Amino acid sequence: MNLRSLLPAASDYRGLRRTWRVDLLAGVTVGIVALPLALAFGVSSGAGAESGLVTAIIAGFVAAVFGGSHVQVSGPTGAMVVVLAPILAMHGAGALAAICLLSGVIVIAAGMLRLGRTVGYIPWPVIEGFTLGIAVIIFLQQVPTATGTKPGESTNALIAAVQSAAAASWPKLGWSLLLVGIVVVVMLASLKLHPRFPGSLLAIVIASLFAAIAGLPVDTIGALPVGLPAPTLPSLDAATLMSLIGPAFAVAALAAIESLLSIRVASTLADTGAYDADRELVGQGLASLAAGLFGGMPATGAIARTAVNVRAGARTRLASVAHAVLLLLIALVGASVVAHIPLAALAGVLMVTAARMISPRTARVVLRSTRADAIVFILTAIITVSVDLIYAVLIGVVVAGFFALRQLAKTSGVHREELPGPARAGDERIAVFRLEGALFFGAAERMLERIAALREIEVVVIRMSQLQILDATGAQVITELITSLERRGMTVLVKGIPPQHRMLAERVGVLASLRHQNHLFDDLAAAVVHARSHIDRTAA
Repeated sequence: MNLRSLLPAASDYRGLRRTWRVDLLAGVTVGIVALPLALAFGVSSGAGAESGLVTAIIAGFVAAVFGGSHVQVSGPTGAMVVVLAPILAMHGAGALAAICLLSGVIVIAAGMLRLGRTVGYIPWPVIEGFTLGIAVIIFLQQVPTATGTKPGESTNALIAAVQSAAAASWPKLGWSLLLVGIVVVVMLASLKLHPRFPGSLLAIVIASLFAAIAGLPVDTIGALPVGLPAPTLPSLDAATLMSLIGPAFAVAALAAIESLLSIRVASTLADTGAYDADRELVGQGLASLAAGLFGGMPATGAIARTAVNVRAGARTRLASVAHAVLLLLIALVGASVVAHIPLAALAGVLMVTAARMISPRTARVVLRSTRADAIVFILTAIITVSVDLIYAVLIGVVVAGFFALRQLAKTSGVHREELPGPARAGDERIAVFRLEGALFFGAAERMLERIAALREIEVVVIRMSQLQILDATGAQVITELITSLERRGMTVLVKGIPPQHRMLAERVGVLASLRHQNHLFDDLAAAVVHARSHIDRTAA
């Protein structure tokens, strides 16, 4: 294992002399966009606004230095909030540091085991269904804050949102919804002005000023400590660790999936250089470890902020580092100002963010592609909202794999062929079958039923030269077929086992099931001559 490839190198900053100005500008742009999101995600997760800001600073800096992408921006994300909120609700805020440390170690181990490329096996409909489900949950999670009520008792986002809305009362409900409306209008209007305009920050400023001047009775973030808290190690016992292993694996899985998806998306937006998926996992794991020591949340690569970084012209890691430094300066000098931001305004920011995560065009494309893809897309979204994000991905991949195997099985076939050359007496007692396509566990039985039903045949020639895919199940079915036909008095000849399948055929017993070793041929003409000789001997 080459550990050096997973560590920072001077090549990470190649071209910095040429791009440092645009990198700094991109970092400032991302920092402005990230500030309200970091505060909002911290509040929404139950860890608090300070935890969200600390994560954006610490994890953003560590992942920028140690991660596998030149332009990835890391910090708290909506998907992580969806997983983390119920964990903290069940185990308490005291479990946050332990979750960070445990999940960080798991993600680092995944990177060192070179598991980074596994995200490429997640089908597109699963990713889009997963994204749609996350967007819905993020929106529903903001209902309590947007209505000025406490979160509902249910762990299901939809039921909890209904419970919170039912408990709302005037006039607090009206003022909270007014602030949400102001944020939504300002953010939508800013999008029309310029896509890169930091509308969320402007919306927060306007809503906060209005609430302060009007003296609205709404909840605010509250006092924040100046700067960063001192790093501390959590006190853990064996019982606590065992109870958090399962949640930590869920957090780690999400952190890995979202981070790897983010750098893959970034690579399609601009030519920002190659990325290392395994190093990215190591970097994100270290970022979660560091954030946990300072009271932060588990970190992931943030797709939206990474996209802003790329579109702002970022080319090196300096942009992501600058984004973290800017947020640190805000924590040092602007904590007293941030304390007066209304929580309802942050809820409005996340509601707009959730709505923007849903692409109607993408949904239409997936739904109109194939029935299988549409089913996978809808199923993944429903399970994400109603059950769990990780289960949604796993079930989505399994269902997509089932449909893919079924489609692959349809491309396979078994065809009876005429014997080559002029017909001879006795040829009607010889059957030549050509296997083609894929002979695996999903198609083997169906393909070979036709051969097994033979009657009044003395010699069967099985052509395997056009068999592209063969697994152990397929090889075992062929073995059982040969044995069955031989037991019924037929002679089986096998022609043309492809070289890539020869070893499997030997190990499973295809060759051993033949009556004689001379019943394996490389040429069809020779096999037919041998078959006719059997018929001649029987006739004699």
